[in-house]
Amino acid sequence: MKNSELYRNTLLNDVIPFWENHSLDTENGGYFTCLDQTGEVFDTDKFVWLQGRQAWTFSMLYNQVEKNPKWLEIAKSGIDFLREHAMDKDGNFYFSLTKEGKPLVQPYNIFSDCFAAMAFSQYAKATGDESIRELAKQTYYNILKKKDNSKGVYEKNTDARPLKGFSLPMILSNLVLELEDVLDAEEIEKTIDFSVSEVMEVFLQKDSGIIYEFVTPEGKLCDSFNGRLLNPGHGIEAMWFMIDIGVRKNDKDLIEKATQVILNILEYSWDEEHGGIFYFLDAKGKPPQQLEWDQKLWWVHLETLVALSKSFEHTGNKNIGEWYQKVHDYAWSHFSDPENGEWFGYLNREGKPLLTLKGGKWKGCFHVPRAMFQCWKSFENIEAKGQSL
Repeated sequence: MKNSELYRNTLLNDVIPFWENHSLDTENGGYFTCLDQTGEVFDTDKFVWLQGRQAWTFSMLYNQVEKNPKWLEIAKSGIDFLREHAMDKDGNFYFSLTKEGKPLVQPYNIFSDCFAAMAFSQYAKATGDESIRELAKQTYYNILKKKDNSKGVYEKNTDARPLKGFSLPMILSNLVLELEDVLDAEEIEKTIDFSVSEVMEVFLQKDSGIIYEFVTPEGKLCDSFNGRLLNPGHGIEAMWFMIDIGVRKNDKDLIEKATQVILNILEYSWDEEHGGIFYFLDAKGKPPQQLEWDQKLWWVHLETLVALSKSFEHTGNKNIGEWYQKVHDYAWSHFSDPENGEWFGYLNREGKPLLTLKGGKWKGCFHVPRAMFQCWKSFENIEAKGQSL
């Protein structure tokens, strides 16, 4: 089977049916994400960023794969639930809600806002709904207002050791492309330039060639737990965002630079003993503060497959091809659940499932389907050019 067929078939015949069959809350709207191995709901709380992610996924599939009315109906359920229940009076998005939509956790996490904006934008594109389009735009500008202090009154840290995080410039580099139909051209270019500069000049370290998760406001390194923290999955995911920007701007240097960073991070973070990519690492090899540092997570490996397939599509780099095969063999043999559908999320260092859930507070209908779609399309292009890994 061709790689493109593997990803397409898995997306359309395995992953999407799993969420269609098990996650829909037909009584209250929105989605249940806490699903066990077979898809049974084990908790009914709704996490706002996962509501946005699933609404985005089904809107995106409607826009880019097939005008399937069922997919649009599923997306609408999430969009309506977000619009009716997920925002406070200032337009900030709560972190979690009851199944009926009552707020449980305050809006401390800006990613709830980011994925709501992405969902609104894709749904507006699918339907032409101007009110949803305007909501996407408002949410985006609200995110920008909070970018220097994303948690606002819910921030726990003092200002004794200020650090800025990689997550926001990373996600903005993707979010702004998602909102291309919503924002004006000047805003898009400004945010792209900001994101590329932060990702590739500030958080990417010139000596090691890898991405740090936190730096000082001046862009310097800080010798502390957070200052030494490496999150390989974040760094690699950001590189496929950079490749997308490089393609958009016809910037071959950016594509080549992102390709080299992917290789650098993989060389640093691959577990030579058991295989797979470590979840967290300390830049100096010290004990990380995250006790789950040596776990192997679904999203890390999926984002790596996307980054590697995109890089190979645009560079044909032989080392990228070899790494793709290595990560592919590990990921498909350890995370995929052909018996029940979808992918496991959490493995121990040896590669055995720590939890057999298919969704929860952090895992929903997003990384698996998005990666399947992205890899499908990259391999279609690779195969069309007659290239092989």
